[in-house]
Amino acid sequence: MTISFHLNGDRVDLPPEVAPTTTLLQYLRDTAGLTGTKEGCNEGDCGACTVMVGDPASPQGVRALNACILFLPQLHGKSVRTVEGMSSPDGQMHPVQQAMVDQHGSQCGFCTPGFIASMVTAHTRGDTNHDEILAGNLCRCTGYAPIVRAAQAVEGTAVPDWIRDPAPEVAPLAIAPETSDELAAWYADHPEATLIAGATDVGLWVTKQLRELTEVAFLGRCADLKRIEDQGDALRVGAAVTMSDLLPELADVHPGYADMVRRYGSEQVRQAATIGGNIANGSPIGDNPPALIALGATLHLRRGDTRRDMAIEDFFIDYGKQDREPGEFVEAVTIPKRAQRLACYKLSKRFDQDISAVLGCFNLAVADGVVTEARIAFGGMAGIPKRATHVEAALVGQPWDEAALDRAASEWARDFTPMSDMRASADYRLAAARNMLRRYFAEGQGTAVNVREVRA
Repeated sequence: MTISFHLNGDRVDLPPEVAPTTTLLQYLRDTAGLTGTKEGCNEGDCGACTVMVGDPASPQGVRALNACILFLPQLHGKSVRTVEGMSSPDGQMHPVQQAMVDQHGSQCGFCTPGFIASMVTAHTRGDTNHDEILAGNLCRCTGYAPIVRAAQAVEGTAVPDWIRDPAPEVAPLAIAPETSDELAAWYADHPEATLIAGATDVGLWVTKQLRELTEVAFLGRCADLKRIEDQGDALRVGAAVTMSDLLPELADVHPGYADMVRRYGSEQVRQAATIGGNIANGSPIGDNPPALIALGATLHLRRGDTRRDMAIEDFFIDYGKQDREPGEFVEAVTIPKRAQRLACYKLSKRFDQDISAVLGCFNLAVADGVVTEARIAFGGMAGIPKRATHVEAALVGQPWDEAALDRAASEWARDFTPMSDMRASADYRLAAARNMLRRYFAEGQGTAVNVREVRA
């Protein structure tokens, strides 16, 4: 197994004995001697290890990714630029680097390489939404203002020629199938193996839990799993589609879902995390499943040549248990375009880059003032992503008014028995769920309820 990629413009061919769960951060600092990329949290939260990865298969061309939870096989056939490789071969600084000097954006300097990588990536793509781009880079000196000024200073300036790397020609990698057919055949023979897509969860198994993964396969080279197909009344989304690539597709058809996805981890996490990985992981606080359940999405599973479809809500059986056979994997999810009025509310301690304490998604149909259909789903309220079936039943067939909210109030405790933990108490979660329904009602009446947008 030879993993090949470009690193700061030079080709790297790794020997077969390199463990497939070696992270890029480990390789950069311990083997390549490139210590500009820093280890902060080692779990993809702080952004100090951010690098720019060029991917010819990516619609965006380049991505900002966390090197601490990026495994080396994920780089096969791609290019990597670290802070040491942002300047030209003759030493000319990248415009972003010069702007950081001019705007005094470095402070103590520990986080600066990660900021540089994020900003160079955004500059290369022409992305000027600096608040979103930099939300995944934490400055321990709280010096964000000069950093943002540096990002603004380079808006519209030319992208240096040296920053764009061609993808290396590479041979197939046994643990990185090129198609879903190859994956299905391999996984049927290795049903106990771990499938790795973005590694935003699996990376922590290795870096935090110190787990040894004996058999792994990487899904990032399965081109057919990275497709989004417009089927007219629905989107069929391949399991390996990243959240950053899905976001623009959702913005037009389900803006409420898209707004939630903008708060799904950080830019670096969204650029790696996949919709299939989030579903298959089955976390009760995963942000995708409640929205998909509220929309009535269909999950597509595959084992060898056998495929089966199911309503996504039926996939989640119990905490840590999903309806998935050995050797079976998530192939795609079909998301209906039609929604009555979908709203998703993410409640977390920080607005950006935080795990939800409660996430509620509401999709109600109202005709002549009466609720005719209701799909309400939550994360963080049970051991699985779960519908509020008793609340739905209390609403359907009844007038859509404040009295309906009062009638449904007692039904929440029949649907959910939430736990108390570091993010919220059980009582708080139940109260939040009730209030989210009230918010949904108020929004439908035209009341301004978003405190981030309401101005005095």
